Amino acid sequence: MSDPEHDVEEAKRALRRRLRTERAERGAAFAAERADGLAANLQALTRALGARTISAYLSLPEEPDTRAFLRWADAQGIRVLLPVIRPDGLLDWAEHDGTETVEATLGMPEPTADALPPTALDEVDLMLVPATAVGRDGSRLGGGRGFFDKTIAAMAECPPVYAVVHDEELFDSVPHAAYDQPVDGVVTQSGIHHTS
Repeated sequence: MSDPEHDVEEAKRALRRRLRTERAERGAAFAAERADGLAANLQALTRALGARTISAYLSLPEEPDTRAFLRWADAQGIRVLLPVIRPDGLLDWAEHDGTETVEATLGMPEPTADALPPTALDEVDLMLVPATAVGRDGSRLGGGRGFFDKTIAAMAECPPVYAVVHDEELFDSVPHAAYDQPVDGVVTQSGIHHTS
């Protein structure tokens, strides 16, 4: 008899591998073609929530492209905090100033601004997080390192959390463990989906 937790982790790894392969096969042009629709939906969500400070992230080339939305937020005077990976595997945050570098170890794009105190995240009205896949039930399959799960779990009061994926990565549910933090909704290029 197998351990249920082990089975969940295996299912997560298998789905993550499949979806990463599909993203790589579609390439960066696929995400770029959908960037305007995604940006419009992220803008609509930000306006609907009246968010003036948000946390977001700099997308990788095959991920849904967040940069058009970040430019809009900057033009609107919305404060945007972006994650910076710490050596201990947790996240610091820095203000988006339009500049970025590539983190040496994991190859993740990061802001170049100075890191803010951890309490800066307490001011956020909306969190936008990356995902490999998301379920309509709120389950989220991240990248496998737990950066955002740890961050969300540590917050005393968490604002609404929305994952950003391609339409093809939205399912009824995705494999998840007890420590995986659920999301309040999903934003794709075709719409805003509130989880059940």
